[in-house]
Amino acid sequence: MRYLLDTHVWLWMQASEERIRPDILVALRDPRNVLLLSAASSWEIAIKWQMGRLPLPEPPSSYVPTRMLRSGVDGLPIAHAHALHVAALPAHHRDPFDRLLVAQAQVERIPIVTSDTVFGAYDVTVIDAG
Repeated sequence: MRYLLDTHVWLWMQASEERIRPDILVALRDPRNVLLLSAASSWEIAIKWQMGRLPLPEPPSSYVPTRMLRSGVDGLPIAHAHALHVAALPAHHRDPFDRLLVAQAQVERIPIVTSDTVFGAYDVTVIDAG
């Protein structure tokens, strides 16, 4: 099974796994599953770190790739089809990162692992992490 990780879920996996439901954590640790982190999440992490809203032990340019490698999480590039699909989404909210994750999940037909309830308003499979 493939899973698209919401940014906060990936960050929790790095520093505070106790925030993730135990049954979901088991699934995320299962080597048969493919975990994906969107390039949109890396972009979000970089912006929030630069603004001083996301403390990290090192700059995102080294933190994100080393932690992805350690945790066996693959990157999901942003394709033009993903970016353009955002225009087809209902305007349930305005967060550009979340909207891009929804578009990627729809185009790629993969569930999103999140604790953010706003994803439930979209036609996408949501796995509640919290």
